[in-house]
Amino acid sequence: MCRKFFNVKIDNYGIYMRKMTQRNLEDAFCGESKAHMKYLIYSDVAERNGFRNISRLFRAISYAEQVHATNHYRNIGMIKGTDENLLDAIAGETYEVEEMYPVFNEVARFQNEKGAELSTKYALEAEKIHEKLYKDALENVRQKKDIEIGDVFICPVCGYTTTGKVPEKCPVCGTAGTSFKKF
Repeated sequence: MCRKFFNVKIDNYGIYMRKMTQRNLEDAFCGESKAHMKYLIYSDVAERNGFRNISRLFRAISYAEQVHATNHYRNIGMIKGTDENLLDAIAGETYEVEEMYPVFNEVARFQNEKGAELSTKYALEAEKIHEKLYKDALENVRQKKDIEIGDVFICPVCGYTTTGKVPEKCPVCGTAGTSFKKF
């Protein structure tokens, strides 16, 4: 499932990476990425359950998984300059907004899976904002300048993203603005 976003890597001599090696690294990237996120989630749970050191252990090993994923991603030639990375991010967000989440949400609704329906709805709304933020950033990069951005705030329930000022309530899920995480 993760593989569809990869291109075939060509080295400096125009030689393609062998397919088996490339597929192995793509699979490893997907696995390490999943482990990275899973361990961050487990870290949050351990912290909430009062296990501070177990939380730290999960967070530390999550970082190690990120290092592995980065190494694999680099070796299959996927790390580019900021402009190309933004184009890739925009393509991913656009796919999620226009195809993936609308379909996932319809299936969840059809199958009466309320949790999945809400989860995909939340993600869809947040991805629309991410797509716009990345497009704005790309315009700045093309002008050889960084974006002007204040604090970025994320709703911890639905992922709604806003810059500058926190709303009193999340416009997507209604969570209090005081709960938003600041970046």
